[in-house]
Amino acid sequence: MDGLQDIYAQMGIGKKVYEYGEAVLEKLAGRFRGIDEIAEYNQLKVVQAMQECQVSEACLLGTTGYGYNDLGRDKLEEVYAHVFHTEDALVRPQITCGTHALALALMSNLRPGDELLSPVGKPYDTLEEVIGIRPSRGSLAEYGVSYRQVDLLSDGAFDYEGIRKAVNGKTRLVTIQRSKGYQTRPTLSIKRIGELIAFLKGLKPDVICMVDNCYGEFVEVREPSDVGADMVVGSLIKNPGGGLAPIGGYIAGRKECVENAAYRLTSPGLGKEVGASLGVLKDFYQGLFLAPSVTAAALKGAVFAANLYEPLGYDVVPDASESRHDIIQAITFGSPEGVIAFCQGIQAAAPVDSHVTPEPWDMPGYDAPVIMAAGAFVAGSSIELSADGPIKPPYAVYFQGGLTWQHAKFGILRSLQAVLDKGLVIL
Repeated sequence: MDGLQDIYAQMGIGKKVYEYGEAVLEKLAGRFRGIDEIAEYNQLKVVQAMQECQVSEACLLGTTGYGYNDLGRDKLEEVYAHVFHTEDALVRPQITCGTHALALALMSNLRPGDELLSPVGKPYDTLEEVIGIRPSRGSLAEYGVSYRQVDLLSDGAFDYEGIRKAVNGKTRLVTIQRSKGYQTRPTLSIKRIGELIAFLKGLKPDVICMVDNCYGEFVEVREPSDVGADMVVGSLIKNPGGGLAPIGGYIAGRKECVENAAYRLTSPGLGKEVGASLGVLKDFYQGLFLAPSVTAAALKGAVFAANLYEPLGYDVVPDASESRHDIIQAITFGSPEGVIAFCQGIQAAAPVDSHVTPEPWDMPGYDAPVIMAAGAFVAGSSIELSADGPIKPPYAVYFQGGLTWQHAKFGILRSLQAVLDKGLVIL
């Protein structure tokens, strides 16, 4: 298109980077068609849920105070239960983030003397203090809940024999992290999650299987709840919020598990009956409606990033040709300078705070300095164009998001331009 390269040049993308990006894109038409087909299926699934639940204009209004008889809040939770094919759901602005949603699910369904098992290795960094792996006030460990972990095998496979030995009479809940977190292991597909859950249920039928679904919603046509998960948990400022939800989290699953979470979120005896929606319902509904297409845009960005960086000699997870099971793209630079340059390029592509230069800092909940790039309309929203990573070996950056494919493309090209300008790569 006439003028397209010109405006990229005005936006800081040099000719070499632009032409390299276009050459990469020519090979991705088939991959992108596949992503669009999944988005179409999931879009219809969401619309079907809203229609079957008879969402009305009145549902978009909010409540204050106690929030008794909040029609829109209750209907939204019914919609989420339909989308995830579960008995119940808890979807609230009072859930502040993904870590809070996971902590809520764990703390409400575990009791003193129970044991929590992670059969997929170390959980995400911020959960270490929730569990008590790193001592913290109010952790599960302080309440007498023990923890056991079985690492993945060197090829990323489940250590089924190790899991068999780990499951015991105290094992009450199993936490399965779908995405990679700050690791370079493969993300778990729905198929693999289903196989793991079936194995666990074979060992102990009453064990609760919880899946940390962050970054995975709508990437496939099925969700973990379709393959036996008792709870799926996530953040609304990731995939399911569609870039519009300003806060919030969800827990969808078996009615007993969800009710336990509701009693923990509010109070015993109150549960889901209270909790004002405070004017955010329209954004929650519309965000969910947009989520399949927004997730598809982010997924295209992740595929583009892998295909852009892998030929330049960087280790990327998933690799350029692998199937995708979340929106995260890990790129290992092997040096702090590469991680920092990448994140600064992403920040420079943002619609908000593009003039800000991100630097590593000691964030709460992490054991190393972390750099985060996110010039977002919703602070910290990682369904929007964003990147982050801990400044520690192997010095990998984790890229995600992009509310539109066009913005994701620009952000990735801007990151490569920043890496090139620092002399860290040659085109």
